[in-house]
Amino acid sequence: MALKAVKTKVSLADKAYRELKHKILDNELHSGQQMTEAEVSVLLNMSRTPTREAMLQLASEGLIELKPRHGMRVKPISIDDMQEIYEVLTGLESTAAALCATKGLTSEQLSLMHDAVNTMNETLDRDDLTEWARADEQFHRYLVEFADNNRLKHLVSNFIEQSHRFRMLTLKMRPKPTNSNKDHLDVISAIENRDSEKARLIHHQHREKSGRMLISLIKNVGLNHI
Repeated sequence: MALKAVKTKVSLADKAYRELKHKILDNELHSGQQMTEAEVSVLLNMSRTPTREAMLQLASEGLIELKPRHGMRVKPISIDDMQEIYEVLTGLESTAAALCATKGLTSEQLSLMHDAVNTMNETLDRDDLTEWARADEQFHRYLVEFADNNRLKHLVSNFIEQSHRFRMLTLKMRPKPTNSNKDHLDVISAIENRDSEKARLIHHQHREKSGRMLISLIKNVGLNHI
């Protein structure tokens, strides 16, 4: 019985963590928003214990800060933060693209990457930018996963999550991302041809261009952070 109680506690804490994190990353809880532990508990429809554990974990990841007797505050992301995040992502994902080309991918892995780009094209045709962003993020996750480097995968996953709030906020501000779809197809082609340097270069230029554009959008509307 004791073991079952521990497992239930862990699963509830994990559920609370995932739900609260999702609300923060998708900007349902906005930058700077403050909530007491009781309010978060009601929001998640959870008891105070798993809610508190979820808040502690998110605080350790830097998404929120805990305020004694005042619950939590969603931490803003500054322009400088985003500049650093995109610089890191550009370097690490470009390395992943080169690794994929060097080691070679299976037909199933290449098919999954093509499927992600096809979904990007389909969602863009119907102007569903939210679903386009999900497919785009999936492509980037495949790229890193298939590079088969666990340390690289762990680092990139963390930075992708940090950039997610920023990308979703600017989704409706940006030009229609047709070129992004083409860039991804060019990366796949370089990987299929086992051309590691071309795969690295194409993805590096793609990430650099995207980062500059998104940061410029935030600056143009007069924001220093989100």
